[in-house]
This record gives sequence, structure tokens and C-alpha cells, in this order.
Amino acid sequence: MKAITSDIKQKKLFLLDIDGTVSFDATPIDGALDFLVEVTARGGKYVFITNNSTKSIEDYITKFTKMGIPVDHSSFLTSSTATATYLRHRYDNQLLYVLGTKSFIKELRKYDLQITEEVNEYTKTKIVAAVVGFDNELNYAKIENICELLQTTDVDYLATNPDLACPVSYGYVPDCGAICNMIKEAVKREPIYIGKPNRLMVDMACELSGFTKEETIVIGDRLYTDIACGINAGVNTVVVFTGEAKYEDLKTTEFPPTYYCDTIKDLYIALKD
Repeated sequence: MKAITSDIKQKKLFLLDIDGTVSFDATPIDGALDFLVEVTARGGKYVFITNNSTKSIEDYITKFTKMGIPVDHSSFLTSSTATATYLRHRYDNQLLYVLGTKSFIKELRKYDLQITEEVNEYTKTKIVAAVVGFDNELNYAKIENICELLQTTDVDYLATNPDLACPVSYGYVPDCGAICNMIKEAVKREPIYIGKPNRLMVDMACELSGFTKEETIVIGDRLYTDIACGINAGVNTVVVFTGEAKYEDLKTTEFPPTYYCDTIKDLYIALKD
């Protein structure tokens, strides 16, 4: 573990978290655009791997285009994508209950998954798994539905990501992990998490891009998701201190990054150095 150096010039595939790493809401963090332009100029590729399941890839393309960041469909792998891939492999043609945003559900349905948002006597006989995503459209009826389902049936229980707080412009809001912790207090069950720190998104990015693990680096602001994901996938990592992680956390973390730096601007400087 050391401060960022020009060693990262050897990397070609840069896998970046979004919230707290590249931007806050719709505002890019200083140096983000310069860094991304430099990656492209050096013949590399950047892919955003995010645990935020509130938006579809089309939503992210619109958001990033407005921020002036060049992107296309290949620029994103989300916990929605990873979850959909997992669900299709395991539960194809079986009914799933989903607690999440309209965009999240729309994204899952693109994979021809059978989804319901209703819990009643009929659906409870058909549902095989409950799935929770980060939901900024959450209401109490959704909480009641999933609590009923998890306590009255023996369905599998899955969630997109264990993040507790999502960075926003004024601080933080509860993320998927916090929603699941609230549910846990009522039903005494914990989900299997599909997004980071699961290595799936890194493996998918390498496979789709053609770059090797040695050419790949994960960059993020959370030690227990972003950095743990990179470690689990066997690639180098960088933690930035513009989001959840702080420098003092490095002394006690179970997930030490390969490198650390204050902001994404430091990565740009290291590439240009």
C-alpha cells in the first residue's frame, strides 16, 4: 500500500466507481474529465462499475453526456447488470419479487426476467426469490411487502450491494445495505449481495474489453466494496478520499488498497507525470 505513482501508466483498463469517485450527483469531481481524456489518449479504456442500481445504463449515458463525459453502453457495468446476469442464470422463467426503482426493474426486464412488485396469496405461491436494490423511490408499502414475503415464505433473498451510504452533494443518503439492515431488524434475515465486493463486475469488464487482470485497476472511494472487489478479482486498486474512505481508515482496514490518493485529479497527474 503506497501513495499513487506513475506505475499506473502500465494499466490499460480503468474500472471506476461513480458516486464519490468521479462525481457527486450531476457534478464531476475536479480532474475527472482530464483523467478520462488522458486514459483514452493513452490507448486505454475506462468503465464505470457502480453499485448504484437506481439508474439504467441509458439513464447513466444521459447523465454523463450532460456532464461532458464521453460514454456509450460499453462504458458502464452496474450492479443492475451484474444482478440481472446472476438472476437469469439462476432463476430463468421463475417469478421474482423486486424492491427497487422503476429504472432498476426496467433494466432487469430487458433480460426477460419474470418480475412482480405485488405480494398477495397468489404471488406468494409463485415467487422464488426476493431482490432488493438501492431505492430512492422507497415507501413503506414496499417495506411491508418484502417483510411479509420473507417471513411467510421460504424464498431466496438477494440484494444488489452492501453499501450503507450513498454520497450526494450535501453529504450521504441511505444506500441498499442500510435498507437491508432495516429489513433485517424486522425479519432476522440477511441477503446475498451480488454487486461489489463480489468480483463479478471486474470479471465481466475484463472479458468484454479483452484486457488482462494485470492491465486492470479498480478505483473507488470505499474500502469494503470497491477495494474489496478489486482484491477479490485479483487486480490492483486505488482508493480516493473524496467519498466514504478517509486516510486514517487505512490503518485498520481489512482491505488495503494497492495505492491511495486524495482525489481523481492525483491520478491524472500520475498519468501525465
